[in-house]
Amino acid sequence: MIYVLAMIGALTIAVLLWRAFGPNRVEIAPGRRRALAPDDDPDFLRKLGEQRKKKPDDEE
Repeated sequence: MIYVLAMIGALTIAVLLWRAFGPNRVEIAPGRRRALAPDDDPDFLRKLGEQRKKKPDDEE
């Protein structure tokens, strides 16, 4: 049982050291916009609202 706990402890320390001193993650360029889902894109929502206003409310 003590060996299992020692292995878990060693693995935990290894993961923490890897996160602290391992290779850095690549950052997204600051000037580049990330892709937005349609429901998160304010322009898409604005256009959708305009289209909805233009359509007659026959469907509802």
